Amino acid sequence: MRRKFSSLEREGLFDSLQQETFDMLVIGGGVTGAGIALDGAVRGLKVALVEMQDFAAGTSSRSTKLVHGGLRYLKQGEINLVREVGRERAIVHGNAQHVVTPEWMLMPIVKGGTYGKFATSIGLYVYDWLAGVKRSERRKMLNKEQTLSKEPLLRDDKLLAGGYYVEYRTDDARLTIEIMKAAAERGALAVNYAKAERFVYEDGIVCGAVVRDVWSGKEIQVKAAKIVNAAGPWVDTLRELDRSKHGKRLHLTKGVHIVVDQSRFPLRQAIYFDTPDGRMVFAIPRDGKAYIGTTDTNYEGDLVHPRMTKEDLTYLLNSANDMFPSLRLREQDVESSWAGLRPLIHEDGKSPSELSRKDEIFISPSGLVTIAGGKLTGYRKMAERIVDLIAKQLTEATGKPFPGCTTDRITLSGGNFPEGFDAFLRHSTEQGVKRGLSERNARILANRYGSNTPLVFDRFAKVREAAQRLETDVEMLAALDYGIEEEMVATPADFLIRRSSAVNFDIRSAERWGRAVVAYMAEVLHWSGEEAELQYERFVNALSYAKNAI
Repeated sequence: MRRKFSSLEREGLFDSLQQETFDMLVIGGGVTGAGIALDGAVRGLKVALVEMQDFAAGTSSRSTKLVHGGLRYLKQGEINLVREVGRERAIVHGNAQHVVTPEWMLMPIVKGGTYGKFATSIGLYVYDWLAGVKRSERRKMLNKEQTLSKEPLLRDDKLLAGGYYVEYRTDDARLTIEIMKAAAERGALAVNYAKAERFVYEDGIVCGAVVRDVWSGKEIQVKAAKIVNAAGPWVDTLRELDRSKHGKRLHLTKGVHIVVDQSRFPLRQAIYFDTPDGRMVFAIPRDGKAYIGTTDTNYEGDLVHPRMTKEDLTYLLNSANDMFPSLRLREQDVESSWAGLRPLIHEDGKSPSELSRKDEIFISPSGLVTIAGGKLTGYRKMAERIVDLIAKQLTEATGKPFPGCTTDRITLSGGNFPEGFDAFLRHSTEQGVKRGLSERNARILANRYGSNTPLVFDRFAKVREAAQRLETDVEMLAALDYGIEEEMVATPADFLIRRSSAVNFDIRSAERWGRAVVAYMAEVLHWSGEEAELQYERFVNALSYAKNAI
């Protein structure tokens, strides 16, 4: 049964959570929770998912936006992790080519750097071998001149050579949304702004949760045979509610990225480079911007709103200026930023960068199943392990068998390209230009929405009058309308941060669109004037968080 995934239907979906009984309730709507919901739905489980914020509002919209194998984990001896996530890159790319695309990465080899020529060559060879990289994407070793030809901004006084290899770039929030939409298409019932407040037990076994609608305050009881805690940075909070936070615990670290216009940082090529303190960070071009990150520091603050500090900003600027000395980047060059939390497993005596990125599963005496740790790239395998476990438990309890995992062959929402992605992109760009878009904006829309792009184009006529009245762009309003009806956009930030990435990569447009977005949403969702003003204030706060360090 296909479920709606629309803010227009959200109230009814919330009520359905109470009216039905589920095989599995997933708490947490990040990429891991979405992956678990999809895998469960594909195998025939009746699945519900609740998320207390927006989908991907936590860690899953705040990563380095790479589906990558983690080259540095080789140095830490995590061979199995590198093998698994390395091979997952190509699978996730095949699932959703519009949001996961190959990106050639250049790693400069410098005097006194993390890796020398020999270690880089061997490391990249092993990396490719473990990941099963196809021949056309295998690593290449470059001399100094070849490295500078790829990226002339690199400092040449310490440069020795370069390693050239393929990673995969993604839009993490949109990947999460496309997974969630695919799960809803297969029967999963997912609701955002629905917070699990406490668990329900029967004879000491968890059998449901009391869930509160964040907007209305209404509380309902959701009944499920199995409960999965996939709440990312909040997994220990739920374990405390279950009184099962014993033994291993989370260790949160913060990662910050900054965004600079390419007029100030005309980066040609994605770079993975050494920092003065012996770490490595990325600089990646995207949509006329370059973003730099990430930091890796211990974190004990507000889980909902981690912020970039002055120290974070200075660290990233100094790192970039050290490797690209001609830039002389300053604080005022930074247009936007984001800060995210990594929910890692604590290990005594280890620094943030030394902590393992492996995932672990905890099963409490009440039966609560928790998954913690892990990487964006490994979301599908993490989901497979959880659903294997849940399916086994359900079969033991009921005798009903469930099939194995097939999500490696599932096309995500927006990922259907029978003529190939390149042909689709050309055709969709042409169609966008015919509707009055610039070629650049048409291509951005096609990359963002994939095979759902025609559903956005079809809304141009519907929103044209509103766009004129609100003095805003037709294509933005068409995308917003699609987001409300098909992607459960419930707030301006849902759209301008997570569905469109405008706050991250086009913050001036996001500022310009803010009032129009609020006005249109107020009309469609029947907000009062007071509610509309409150939503605008929250959006302005989100802009401030992106623009300013503390």
